[in-house]
Amino acid sequence: MSAFNMLRRAAGRLGLLVAATALVAGAPAHAQEFPVKGKPIRIVVSFPPGAGPDAMARVLIPKLQEQLGVPVVIDNRPGAGTLVSANEVMKSAPDGHTIFFSASSTMAQAPHTLKMATYDPVTAFTPITLGAKGPLVVIVNSALGINNIQELIAWGKANPGKLSYGSFGVGTSSHIFGQVFARNTGLPMEHVPYKGGAEMSADLTEGRLPMAFDAAPAAMTTAKTGKARIIAVAAPQRSPFLPGVPTVVEQGVKDLDITSFLGWFGPPGMKPEVVNKLNAALRAAISQPEVSANYNVTAYTAETSTPQELAEEVKRSYAAWGALVRTAGIEKQ
Repeated sequence: MSAFNMLRRAAGRLGLLVAATALVAGAPAHAQEFPVKGKPIRIVVSFPPGAGPDAMARVLIPKLQEQLGVPVVIDNRPGAGTLVSANEVMKSAPDGHTIFFSASSTMAQAPHTLKMATYDPVTAFTPITLGAKGPLVVIVNSALGINNIQELIAWGKANPGKLSYGSFGVGTSSHIFGQVFARNTGLPMEHVPYKGGAEMSADLTEGRLPMAFDAAPAAMTTAKTGKARIIAVAAPQRSPFLPGVPTVVEQGVKDLDITSFLGWFGPPGMKPEVVNKLNAALRAAISQPEVSANYNVTAYTAETSTPQELAEEVKRSYAAWGALVRTAGIEKQ
């Protein structure tokens, strides 16, 4: 073989090696691209269309699309105390194109109260940012003439067997608060779980349900009918949206002082660079004045965080709710 042909073959082999090296070097950069152009980002929401958290997610869509350059869609997955949505997210690809807007009930309460919630909330999801905080409230049927917690206790004692309370599901914060309230006041109370707020509100206003532990935004809407009255806030301090309503603790019932949160999460195993990009986009969207105003209408306070801060919030909340569940003697269902 001539020297020329040997050189030509060597050059060919070198060219293939260089090309292969370039492909390998370029693969990680392509694999890490986020978001993928034209691929929608799906927001899985634990609540039905029209619920407060659903509206809070939808108001962010225009800004998120502007920030990320891809379509953003809502996927409502209510049911089973938020477990339907949680399971959907946990099995999704950790590529950033599925994110989760859910409540503290998913992260802090369900694992303590539901047998089906077999996950560890600290590791089962990737924290992105806190979204908002808001309290639960105690709301009663107006026809009962009850104006505060002491009058509620007196009514319950004077009407044995008639005091039941509504919640938005087994294992949720409203269920737990009701059980703790019953224990701390000595009142036997029947738990009536509901799948949706509309049905609970209807039963409350029509007198079929004496009282409920409900999220502040839904309760405020119900109270506007004039057929129901909010008598207490179950939070560490009074709500700025209900400044004239004292807390449950102020009215002599201890332990009911944990604020619920709404947060943004992803499937387990998301890459830090994807998390950071979503964190920046969500915080920019939530910080808009019109978004804060929208949240205020729903009686939630907009609040964001770093991923690490949300992880710590989940740990603290999980421990606090676990203590409440054990104290109330609630068994997994």
